Amino acid sequence: MVNEFEIKKQICDIGRRIYNRNMVAANDGNISVKLNDNEFLCTPTGVSKGFMTPEYICKVDKEGNVIQANPGFKPSSEIKMHMRVYQKRPDVGSVVHAHPIYATSFAIAGIPLTQPIMPEAVISLGCVPIAEYGTPSTMEIPDNLEKYLPYFDAVLLENHGALTWSTDLNAAYMKMESVEFYAQLLYQSKLLGGPKEFDEKNIEKLYAIRRKFGMPGKHPASICLNKDGKNCHNCGGACASGDYKQFPGYQYDFVGKDTSAAAPSADAELVANITKQVMAQLGLK
Repeated sequence: MVNEFEIKKQICDIGRRIYNRNMVAANDGNISVKLNDNEFLCTPTGVSKGFMTPEYICKVDKEGNVIQANPGFKPSSEIKMHMRVYQKRPDVGSVVHAHPIYATSFAIAGIPLTQPIMPEAVISLGCVPIAEYGTPSTMEIPDNLEKYLPYFDAVLLENHGALTWSTDLNAAYMKMESVEFYAQLLYQSKLLGGPKEFDEKNIEKLYAIRRKFGMPGKHPASICLNKDGKNCHNCGGACASGDYKQFPGYQYDFVGKDTSAAAPSADAELVANITKQVMAQLGLK
């Protein structure tokens, strides 16, 4: 088992990554990791994520109360939304919040990331809806976020940024990278006349691949949560409305299995193999 000091070092490393990739500016963003059901490590408030060292990292309980923090440091004021994710998603081991430029631009414009334009995004990320605006550091953000937690592993925060979560710190960070990459490609393809989207038949093929590989997390791989029987990626923007309902008989994951126990994140080789199979099935080179 990795000790706390090593996890603190990993948090600092991810902080440098999001800072160096222009996903945050100044003191923006926050990161947390679950140690157990009542102990969590998190980044402090008022500190640049690009210049942290392990002694900066704070420890809080499941209510966000400080268990340990060195003098001069206190937990991020956004810890409330992290705690809501852990409360509602017992499979989650880490949460990352950042302000990546393209994804945040979509959040400001009120446009969810739902267009199916890349096999990898459809399989591993799914749709990325927009949680309604809430005042930072208040309960408004976690309250507005909560209804999306049973169905997604990433959201845009209206006029604010992006939030991702997964089984471990690296997987949660990689989802943030994927959200930003997806948003950038969508933006640039719109400048070229609009993206060519996968049709419903090909989306279902991609969903089938996800189910086959048993990837962790929540994903609308076989069930529609939106209107008119369309799948999530062909919902015509219904993801922006927050009009979600739980499908009868599916309490947890959309592949029909309980995912309350944390599962290991897919490694690079698995992702590469999935991508090859996807491209072959779609007849793409």
